[in-house]
Amino acid sequence: MNSVQTSASLASLLVGEPKMIQHGSKEVLSGIFKTAIVERVFISKTGIQGDGQGDMINHGGEDKAICAYFHSRYPYWEEQFDRPFVHGSFGENFTISGWTEDDLFVGDIITIGEVTLQISQPRQPCFKLGIRNDLPTLPLLSQQTGYTGFYFRVMQEGYISVGDHFNVIERHPEQFSIADANHVMYVEKDNVEAIQKLLAVDALAASWKNQLSKRLDKLIND
Repeated sequence: MNSVQTSASLASLLVGEPKMIQHGSKEVLSGIFKTAIVERVFISKTGIQGDGQGDMINHGGEDKAICAYFHSRYPYWEEQFDRPFVHGSFGENFTISGWTEDDLFVGDIITIGEVTLQISQPRQPCFKLGIRNDLPTLPLLSQQTGYTGFYFRVMQEGYISVGDHFNVIERHPEQFSIADANHVMYVEKDNVEAIQKLLAVDALAASWKNQLSKRLDKLIND
């Protein structure tokens, strides 16, 4: 797969500042609740103007500047839970219409509006996704299906608007899709060859490299 066969556009653009949310008997700070905006907005190296994260260890930073989710996955979840899901239900900044995790490679370089982006890693759903939707099993189900969404790093800053079209300008030569990366992380956890191949993707985010390197070391040496 050297070229993306379908076009894609920005169906929703969402931002949200961190706020305290209830988690059992305590409160935690989270930016998972996003609100759709329609105005033109500036994208910097660290994310979208007006957006923020509560946990800067596991979210945010240049490798995770923008969280994206696919519009085409929403009907699946609506059918599974027999309830509606609005854009932003997965805490994403971009809801993308026209692609899925199978279409894009980790490391692909993509333009939209004035901005140039690179896919850095699949998203790793955490417990806050369950809180956001009042569905505690949703994070695990997202991992099991591979319908996680992903993160962009920002290579060129600029302005974008809802409705802008995405254009893949460079495909990563390792050709490791978001779906395949999720499969290695969550399903074929002990596949040494697959882990080594994913680690060969130079554009893979540092957090994934660290996690997979530790797993690989344990598999080889234990």
